[in-house]
Amino acid sequence: MEQRKNDHISLAFSSRVAPALADPRFTYEPMLGSHLRGDIVPFPFLGKTMRVPIWVSSMTGGSREAGTINRNLARACNEFGMGMGLGSCRILLENSDHFDDFNMRGIIGDELPLFANIGIVQVEEMLANKSYRKLEDLAGRLEADGLIIHVNPVQEWLQKEGDVMKQSPIDTIEAFLSLTNLKIIVKEVGQGMGPASIMQLMNLPIAAFEFAAFGGTNFAKVELARSSPLLREQYDPLAAVGHSAGEMLDTVNALVTGGKPLSCRQLIVSGGIHSFLDGYYYLSKSVLPAVYGQASEFLRYARGDYHELQAYVAGQINGLKFAKAFLQIRNR
Repeated sequence: MEQRKNDHISLAFSSRVAPALADPRFTYEPMLGSHLRGDIVPFPFLGKTMRVPIWVSSMTGGSREAGTINRNLARACNEFGMGMGLGSCRILLENSDHFDDFNMRGIIGDELPLFANIGIVQVEEMLANKSYRKLEDLAGRLEADGLIIHVNPVQEWLQKEGDVMKQSPIDTIEAFLSLTNLKIIVKEVGQGMGPASIMQLMNLPIAAFEFAAFGGTNFAKVELARSSPLLREQYDPLAAVGHSAGEMLDTVNALVTGGKPLSCRQLIVSGGIHSFLDGYYYLSKSVLPAVYGQASEFLRYARGDYHELQAYVAGQINGLKFAKAFLQIRNR
């Protein structure tokens, strides 16, 4: 106890904060909770039962590190009860050399949601050449619960190896939905979506909508970093175009509370979710059932020893429990 008191004395002056730094999203209610009141109850999501409202957003596949990263992430999902979206599985459509880098069902277990992932351009091409059943086969081989379709017009436009979209993603997704029984999640890859896109997408019978909003990993920035100095100078303003998770959630909430019947009724709020406080805030505001997704934060701890990732996830969950017990959001 004496050492603790000495620590308090030595750290007191360096730990002072200005009132303006208080997080404006919450009221802190220390009289109304307890350390035992923040339990997280298992809940249904995407046809499975998750134990915590955290989603491992799609990251990587087909590289030397991908197998280690995915195995660590799947192990964490199994231990803590999270859901997982795999990185792009396009490479598995070409050959099976990297299959084990994606084959995570045996690690994550049968009780938790696991989704494969493919780009919108590949779906468009496979519809055109009538090979789209390969996507169902892909999901089957991976024992996935469905397929994430990532929509990335900006990334494809800026990528040296980028593909050309010949029709609008909404038309491609609608056509694919009419031909398959796969559960489909749709996401952008770092710019988010505006109100008109959100409204049309949520009118389709997709299993969930993942935001992948502006504020997290920006794949326009990623591709520009791989480009020539001239292209970086010309197109850097394009990387600043997008919509934040807060803006997108306000759009969805307005659609729901406005009485508009929507086919999509589940959300993965991702993009700019840097801490459990961000996640708690958006989940508390969401009118629809929702989980929050992270990518780069998980990636930081998933590349090496599992115990680093384990400690990070445990910290996220404990932080959520504290927030549930003692924090209330303003302006719900």
